[in-house]
Amino acid sequence: MDFDKELDTRGLNCPLPILRAKKALAELQSGQVLKVVATDPGAVKDFQAFSRQTGHQLLSHSEERKEFTFFMRKK
Repeated sequence: MDFDKELDTRGLNCPLPILRAKKALAELQSGQVLKVVATDPGAVKDFQAFSRQTGHQLLSHSEERKEFTFFMRKK
């Protein structure tokens, strides 16, 4: 998937991945895509809730070798 900015939050625990994603999204234009890589298993539920609460679209998330990758489109 194409993305405009990548954010590495590996090794960080809740709420830091969400807080850093929020800051990164603020720097993007509407419609741009942020890729986030995280290792916190709680990040899946956190990003789903963050998407619902903020209106930013969670395009996809996947898990590979205990790493979670999220793609979010800024509203």
